[in-house]
Amino acid sequence: MSSLSVKFLAPLLPNSSTNRFKSIKLQATPPQTVAPPSSGSAEVDALRLEPRVEEKDGFFVLKEKFRTGINPQEKVKIEKEPMKLFMENGIEDLAKIPLEEIEKSKLTKDDIDVRLKWLGLFHRRKHHYGRFMMRLKLPNGVTTSAQTRYLASVIRKYGKDGCADVTTRQNWQIRGVVLPDVPEILKGLDEVGLTSLQSGMDNVRNPVGNPLAGIDPHEIVDTRPYTNLLSQYITANSRGNPAFTNLPRKWNVCVIGSHDLYEHPHINDLAYMPATKNGRFGFNLLVGGFFSPKRCAEAIPLDAWVPGDDILPVCKAILEAFRDLGSRGNRQKTRMMWLIDELGIEGFREEVVKRMPQQDLERASSEDLVDTQWERRDYFGVHPQKQEGYSFVGIHIPVGRVQADDMDELARVADTYGSGELRLTVEQNIIIPNIENSKLEALLQEPLLKDRFSPEPPILMKGLVACTGNQFCGQAIIETKVRALKVTEEVGRLISVTRPVRMHWTGCPNTCGQVQVADIGFMGCLTRNKDGKVVEGADVFLGGRIGSDSHLGDVYKKGVPCDDLVPLVVELMVEKFGAVLRERKEESED
Repeated sequence: MSSLSVKFLAPLLPNSSTNRFKSIKLQATPPQTVAPPSSGSAEVDALRLEPRVEEKDGFFVLKEKFRTGINPQEKVKIEKEPMKLFMENGIEDLAKIPLEEIEKSKLTKDDIDVRLKWLGLFHRRKHHYGRFMMRLKLPNGVTTSAQTRYLASVIRKYGKDGCADVTTRQNWQIRGVVLPDVPEILKGLDEVGLTSLQSGMDNVRNPVGNPLAGIDPHEIVDTRPYTNLLSQYITANSRGNPAFTNLPRKWNVCVIGSHDLYEHPHINDLAYMPATKNGRFGFNLLVGGFFSPKRCAEAIPLDAWVPGDDILPVCKAILEAFRDLGSRGNRQKTRMMWLIDELGIEGFREEVVKRMPQQDLERASSEDLVDTQWERRDYFGVHPQKQEGYSFVGIHIPVGRVQADDMDELARVADTYGSGELRLTVEQNIIIPNIENSKLEALLQEPLLKDRFSPEPPILMKGLVACTGNQFCGQAIIETKVRALKVTEEVGRLISVTRPVRMHWTGCPNTCGQVQVADIGFMGCLTRNKDGKVVEGADVFLGGRIGSDSHLGDVYKKGVPCDDLVPLVVELMVEKFGAVLRERKEESED
């Protein structure tokens, strides 16, 4: 097993085995000046390839010569190292300072508004002043009943301000947190095997994997060992890893384990795609996928393959190339794809190779293991596992929102009928694995599943995703979660459709709700209604696809008042997705 211990966050499955990895000892590589790219790359001046950061006192900081024209967030990082709030226990002192005193100093004000994001804490200054959202790290979306109960206990004390959301990166976000409670919450997280470290701002986000890992009869590979290994390496086993905490911008990674591509590889900065080469199992690599207000891009091949038991060195090299060379100016142009564009994909690959342990990286394999003709499966309801006598049940969590009592009930159900484990999905739903078949009937009669989180939701609810919206998020322009449910219910009453239509809502152009991958997407905006009054509205997107023929959707119609969305969606359902108006259907049946 790797010298970086892999902490599984849940009990091993019945009859399952764990992957084994090479012994890997990786140290952060100090930035080094490297030669310009060879032919076949974009023309780049040699000075451009000088790393922009240097190591000082164990942290990576921007060099003085590159501090002209940087964005405000970079200035905040220079003024005070964010990770010291965790690694040097700065949070203990900060939590003792009253908010009114914090507001008097720019340094401490930046602590609560910016630097605490390195600890996964987001101040809701605009709508819930003094309250924080806390984002966790949950590799592969796997969590335990004990962890779920602990999170429930945290949010319960905050009453109506406390709740939790399943995110589009298989993760938990909890709400209502107040600063004085943070040190104790962090200790509690550690006791149950959780962390919120390095989950916000310019860090590597939660590693995504197959939600059916280890239980799917048709899986290609169990992704849990890989996502756990990545997370533990990137956070130094939840102690903090400064080698990767001063990136130019956030960075997403996933490991593909299914033909269904539940993990959405095309929207990640790095995606490990299973492929064999000369009889060895490993991964081809995609790089550069991202969303932003000004640009969205699908990941592209790096023309690289790595063996399955040696996945960390290339992750390290890619992160270091991005850290060393990425732009730190306009925040809209600091994601990794902008660097790839500047250097050219081959030039970027050369920079990665120079940061590999042996300055070597194999070219991509032609032996992809993902079946591109595979029809994506629905995980809702009861499905047999690869372990004989066991099943998993996929349940619908309406727009991902849960309360403390819901979490306690989910934990109870996981313990009573399964192995004390829950799986979160990128569509904001939950899978309960490892259920003995003899217990299925009783499980399906549980009030939680019959009344709250159905295994068989209405067809239009199956693909419904919504970001936080302006109920809590200061960047959101419109309310999303309640509105998404209301619009979908109204549309469902007006039309009949035979297949799920994925509808995603996001409150602002940051597109946390990933509207570009949806069949129909709604991006919040302000617009004018027919009376000329400014109202909440949405830019409507159409044509997003997931899977092997993935495609990002385009704007179909801009500035639609929210009150006018139902007739537009009904029209799209009939014209584009084969829906039938219920009145006409009933007439034909009569």
